[in-house]
Amino acid sequence: MKMILRSLVVVGLLTTGVLANDPGALTKPSAKVQSMIDKFGLKMVDYNYVKARLGKGTKNTASIVLVDARPAKKYMGGTIPSSINIPDTDYANYVGQLKDTPKNKEIVVYCGGWNCGKSPKVANMLKKDGFTNVKLYQAGEPEWNKLNYREVGLPVIKAVQAKNSGVIIDARPFPKYLQETIPGAIAIPDTQVEELKGRFPVNHSEKIITFCGGFKCAKSHIVAKKLISMGYSDVSVYAAGMPEWKKAGLATTKSASTAKAPVKAEGPKVSKNGAKLSIDEGGVDGEWFYGLYKAGKVPSYIQIVDIRDAAEYKEGHLKGAINVPAEKASAKEFYEKLPKGKTLVFHCSAGGRSVEAWQKLQGAKYDVSEIFYFDANIDCKGTECKVEVNEPIG
Repeated sequence: MKMILRSLVVVGLLTTGVLANDPGALTKPSAKVQSMIDKFGLKMVDYNYVKARLGKGTKNTASIVLVDARPAKKYMGGTIPSSINIPDTDYANYVGQLKDTPKNKEIVVYCGGWNCGKSPKVANMLKKDGFTNVKLYQAGEPEWNKLNYREVGLPVIKAVQAKNSGVIIDARPFPKYLQETIPGAIAIPDTQVEELKGRFPVNHSEKIITFCGGFKCAKSHIVAKKLISMGYSDVSVYAAGMPEWKKAGLATTKSASTAKAPVKAEGPKVSKNGAKLSIDEGGVDGEWFYGLYKAGKVPSYIQIVDIRDAAEYKEGHLKGAINVPAEKASAKEFYEKLPKGKTLVFHCSAGGRSVEAWQKLQGAKYDVSEIFYFDANIDCKGTECKVEVNEPIG
């Protein structure tokens, strides 16, 4: 079914430039985001524009600089290949990545979709810093993830390897694989994809991560593109590859005999009040929470808190949610406005701002033992909402 949906989405894009055949997708910016785009004088580009400029998928072959404006945690969980991360809330500490970038270099900024205001904010900051060719891919990571493969960070591949929850593919030449690889990986060199494609999973929705020799290595991207062309729907590239894995001191097939045994993943945890928790720090278990919400059985001890601004809340929010805007408030101001004596679950439109709101309180040393975020893409009109739970990073 996911393969069919992918095909329909692609057809929709080719004919209309938007996700016309995805009933849950927005096709233009919200009024608030559009006003920011107009105010900052920003030009928008689409999926095909970005895809055509990615080269082989590596930073050194892309003709544009892609900037992911979401929080670092979301970036590590999955981003558009070759992207760098410049969160809107920590711009000064991340923009140094562009210190050697010519001011006229084309930069395309994106975040968590049409409703996400982080990308226009970062784009405007870049313009103020003298960059003269800044554009927006406002459909952002959600659209890209439906249509193509993503780049993931070390936490993701570590979790998949530890739990055996996906297929890990070493795209390097076979002698390199024999010399040393990530334990559990299978060998499918990029030059032998056709003859070895029988090794790919039968299940086209299986999670697959490819890797090779680091950020400048295109072999993993070549295999990932082949998988996408064959209809696989959950494909990622661990672009940092073997160099980062080894630098992190993780076991390889060469070192496994002397490496410490991996720590076994713990089972599901619950808060003191009984909320089931995500394996990601600060998160509520998304599927558990959404299951209760859909059934109209959210426990009375839970209060849903929409942390977006008042205008966004008024346009639509989860049923039963109260509005406590977090973005412009200090940690103290935000915390003092939150209801006490309940388990709080933050929500926004794509998960990023909820993560940041939780981190704001944690960083200020407030008690967050019964405060969590719901990591999901949420599109509401009134209290009629379409919800897509994001997978934990691990």
